[in-house]
Amino acid sequence: MSFAKYKKLIEEGDTVILYLSFNNLIPITVTSGQTHQNKYGALKHSDMIGVAYGSKINLKKGYVYVLHPTSELWTQTVPHRTQILYTTDISMILTQLDLRPGSIVVESGTGSGSLSHSLIKAVMPTGHLHTFEFHKERAEQAAEEFKFHGLADYVTTNHRDVCGDGFQLDHVADAVFLDLPSPWECIASAKQALKKEGGRLCNFSPCIEQVQKACEALSQHGFKDLTTLECLLRNFNVRTVKLPLAELGHCGLETPDSAECVPTKVKVSKVDNSMDKESDVKGQVAGPMCDFIGKMIGKDFVFQTGAPPVNTQGHTGFLTFATLYPS
Repeated sequence: MSFAKYKKLIEEGDTVILYLSFNNLIPITVTSGQTHQNKYGALKHSDMIGVAYGSKINLKKGYVYVLHPTSELWTQTVPHRTQILYTTDISMILTQLDLRPGSIVVESGTGSGSLSHSLIKAVMPTGHLHTFEFHKERAEQAAEEFKFHGLADYVTTNHRDVCGDGFQLDHVADAVFLDLPSPWECIASAKQALKKEGGRLCNFSPCIEQVQKACEALSQHGFKDLTTLECLLRNFNVRTVKLPLAELGHCGLETPDSAECVPTKVKVSKVDNSMDKESDVKGQVAGPMCDFIGKMIGKDFVFQTGAPPVNTQGHTGFLTFATLYPS
């Protein structure tokens, strides 16, 4: 199975993303003889082999879609070994670090590998990710996961505490990402890892006190253009709204269904002497307006609107970006 390239048909051993609903996606490894139970019924793994990715499979109580895994879908379904970063923050990180195919990226820590998959996808096929994790078991699990997903050629997984031992990389990286309890302890090592031509650094911290200490360390080591921002996701609920039309009178109508308009006094201006006077106008202005209002009385005005939610997603973390210019 490879996250690195797409293929058409599902094969034995593939990782498949089952789409049950927009907020219910499940990753499974296709294994002959096994059955996956879900709310729509029993799905035999053998029934998926040879089926095209993106297909709809009917079950007893409904249906599921079988999707090809991507870094975005993996973020929604990854087994949580630690708290992870989601697409809202990941998209900003990829943009601000200016990642492209061929870029060399350093990441610490690896965690559950949610961001790692997106970093790899951004720098493929000629780039590389150096990821560091201080927890030995998590580092080993991440390395196995990258290998199983066909990404081993694009990533090097290291078991090391970079706050104490540093990255031990010398001017190879275009960008560095830090997700650590005390990132200020490895700013000097991160600077050493960046290329002599300069590069970008991103620090993710949940507390503003961490951001303050990290910014102080970044400034002391020559980083410029420090910017801290926060990504908050706000979903709008699209719904149909009906509003009754206001009854503003009949505009001279004797009845709402009247075929003719009662003469209405309107003000017109004479061009020759610029003097105003009141004149009787039938059908020219008042007529069409009265007909329209007469037809719409008692009806509702229907339209689509986007309403903000009462409760919004809370704080995840602060993203601090900085630039190291050539010395």
